[in-house]
Amino acid sequence: MAPRANWKGFLRLSLVTCPVALYPATSESEKISFNQLNRQTGHRIKYLKVDADTGDEVPNEDIVKGYQLEKDQFIEVTKEELEEIALESTRTIEIDEFVDKADIDPRYLIRPYYIRPDGKVGHDAFAVIRETIREMNKVAIGRVVLTNREHIIALEPMDKGLVGTLLRYPYEVRSEQEYFDEIHDVKVTKDMLDLARHIVSQKAGKFEPEKFEDHYESALIELINQKRAGKAITPKEKPVATNVVNLMEALRRSVGQEAAPAKASKSAKKPKKASAGQKEMLMPIAGKKPAKEAAAKKPAAGARRKSA
Repeated sequence: MAPRANWKGFLRLSLVTCPVALYPATSESEKISFNQLNRQTGHRIKYLKVDADTGDEVPNEDIVKGYQLEKDQFIEVTKEELEEIALESTRTIEIDEFVDKADIDPRYLIRPYYIRPDGKVGHDAFAVIRETIREMNKVAIGRVVLTNREHIIALEPMDKGLVGTLLRYPYEVRSEQEYFDEIHDVKVTKDMLDLARHIVSQKAGKFEPEKFEDHYESALIELINQKRAGKAITPKEKPVATNVVNLMEALRRSVGQEAAPAKASKSAKKPKKASAGQKEMLMPIAGKKPAKEAAAKKPAAGARRKSA
C-alpha cells in the first residue's frame, strides 16, 4: 500500500483536469539515525521552545511567524494573513509549458515525487495528459504549493504514472563564476587525453543503482554490532595521500592498474544488490528491521525504542 500523500489537488492541461495525489519518491528513513543523550544519565535530550530573553518555555499557540527587519525588530505575519495570499497552485498543478529535458540544468533539480490519479475518477483525463507528454517526448512544467511555498515542478511519464521533480528558482542557484574564475587555464596534450580516454573506456559500464553500496551506512552497522557484542573498537588506518610529481607517469600507472581489475571482473560473480545486503546486516540492530517484517511483527516488550 502506498504511503500517505504529501499533497492532493488537481492536474490541469488547458481545460483537461483530473484529481491527483503526490507522494515522495525517495526516503531516508531506512538509514541509521542517532538520538542525542545525556552522557551522565543516558537519557535522551529534549528540546524546548523558549523565549530568547526570558528563558521561559512558550506554548505552540503563542508562537507566530516573524520576518526580521534588523536586530530585535520583526514584522509578525499571522496564519490567516498567509492563507489570504494563497495561490491557485495550492490546489492545482497548472501545466504552463513543455520543454526538452536537456534544457533543464541539473542544478535546478531538488527532489522527485510520484503522481497518480486520486480516487476512482479522472483516470481517463490523467492518461490523456500522461500520454501527451510521452508522445511529445517533452517535460511538462507547472507550479505546485508544498509546505506553504510555491515550487516549479517538472512532470515526466513513468510507467502508468508521472514523476514530478521540484525545481529551484534562479535566485536559489549560485553563479559558477565566483568559484571557477580562479581555475588556471591549462593546455592538455593529446597524449594525456589518449591515456585518460583509455582509463575511461576500461571503466565504462551501465548505470545500475542496485550494485552500489552505502559504505558509510555499512560501517555504522558494523560499529553498532561490534559495540553490542562488547568488542573493542580499533580505528582503521586512514589512506595516505601521495603527491603526483609527473602527470603523464600517473596516467600510465593508472592504465596499468585499471587493466588488472578489468580482467579479474570477467570471472567474478555478479555482486549482490546493495539494498538486500544492507537489510541483512540491519537485521541484528533493534528497530532497523525491513519494512515488511516490521509491519508483520510487533516489537518485543523489552526492545529499545526506535531512533527518531
